Amino acid sequence: MSIRVERDKETGVAVVTLDRPAKHNAITLDMARGLAAAWRGFRYEDEVRAIVVTGAGGRSFCTGIDREAAGNVPQPSSPYTVDDPLLAIGPKANDLWKPVIAAVEGMACGGAFYLLGEAEFLIAGEDASFFDPHTTYGMVSAFETIHMAQRMPHGEVARMALMGSAERISARRAYETGLVSEVTETGGALTAARAAAAVIASCPTEAVQGTVRALWSTREAARAQALAHAPHLVTLGNLPADRQAELFTRRGPEFRTR
Repeated sequence: MSIRVERDKETGVAVVTLDRPAKHNAITLDMARGLAAAWRGFRYEDEVRAIVVTGAGGRSFCTGIDREAAGNVPQPSSPYTVDDPLLAIGPKANDLWKPVIAAVEGMACGGAFYLLGEAEFLIAGEDASFFDPHTTYGMVSAFETIHMAQRMPHGEVARMALMGSAERISARRAYETGLVSEVTETGGALTAARAAAAVIASCPTEAVQGTVRALWSTREAARAQALAHAPHLVTLGNLPADRQAELFTRRGPEFRTR
């Protein structure tokens, strides 16, 4: 399934690792189902009080859905709906209100934002970079931008989404805009995230989960309303699959990191 889950009973911290480093931890349909099952399972594990999500290999946190997997998802003909296998890969989508910290090394792009958008906060290694290639390949960035709009200033989200793969946000810039709460040396994000999670897990769990729920209640109404529009925008604005594939085979624009 390419997902590893490790539990530390002493600290109460679990680590969920996307484990396809050769494929930049791109998410397959099996992985999407596995992530949803893992989050829902944690609701019943009282010994797990905080969770870290990360990617294996150091080169990438996650690059979104595997392109081959995406091609195997049939879509309804109605412009008012879309079958998106990534919709339920995040903890909040699975009614998990235990705190989740994301540890990011390397690239995080596109569908990775479904996960990052539902973490409490992000810790990134110095070499991490964030970008959204959707528009470059003829796809609407809807769910991704909605998730990131909860974490970044409007102009920063707009620039990232509209410039597609031509521009990448460095870990330092992500810290400056509030997307990332801490930047570590390269390779240090997981250690820092584990340490933060252990502190949180040492606090009374009812108070922690109540605080998580309170924080999310401040944004849920606007987020839910925006997400309700996303399927229509995707189905109406995406190029046909064959046109997308053609764009994927072309050399993309040179990118700059800021």
